[in-house]
Amino acid sequence: MDLLNLFVKSIFIENMIFAYFLGMCSYLAVSKTVKTAVGLGATVIFVLLITVPLNYLIDTYLLQPGALRWLSEDYANIDLSFLSYIMFIAVIASMVQLVEMVVEKFSPALYGSLGIFLPLIAVNCSILGGSLFMQQKDFTGITEAIVYGGGSGIGWFLAILAIAAIREKIAYSNVPAPLKGLGITFIITGLMAIGFMSFMGIKLEGNEDTKEKTTASTIQIEKNKPDSKTVEVTLNKTKNE
Repeated sequence: MDLLNLFVKSIFIENMIFAYFLGMCSYLAVSKTVKTAVGLGATVIFVLLITVPLNYLIDTYLLQPGALRWLSEDYANIDLSFLSYIMFIAVIASMVQLVEMVVEKFSPALYGSLGIFLPLIAVNCSILGGSLFMQQKDFTGITEAIVYGGGSGIGWFLAILAIAAIREKIAYSNVPAPLKGLGITFIITGLMAIGFMSFMGIKLEGNEDTKEKTTASTIQIEKNKPDSKTVEVTLNKTKNE
């Protein structure tokens, strides 16, 4: 899988907030100011960047059917995939606990601002969703898991940062009374989701299609063995397409 394509898709097209509505509780609660949104968003990036690759390794070498083949052929038929949720949550909780201790030690003000939502990242749907989506996507290597985890975290960060900046401006706007607070926030979130979904029209894999067409044309040319002039005409036609 193309890494750039995967990175862009995880940020915009498959955004955890706007595409799957995961992690909405902390997204709404900690987006009142840009400062707290940046702190929580950076924490989510770190946790996703660490937990998705770790859970990829655990899933690939411990949990999947036949994953224990590397120990011995006697364990080739063992399937531990039913432990996925427990193992994934254990890894996530460990990383969140580590982040909580670091933030409390080096940034007590941010720790106080985030409040209960910092430890609750352990049960944030977007964090667990990142590992479960990774499991479904059948990545071929840990590099793809790292790119996907980092991209998903950046997408969540951009979402909460954008809504926090808008909410700070809205505080000085004349919003109708029935829409103040969460009402106008949900409306803006819906509009932002439509904006992010517009990236679905971008086809980054277009170059791959061109390569496939060129390869198919080359095979056909070699099969028919035409003269050099016919080869040149055919290649130019493929390039123009």
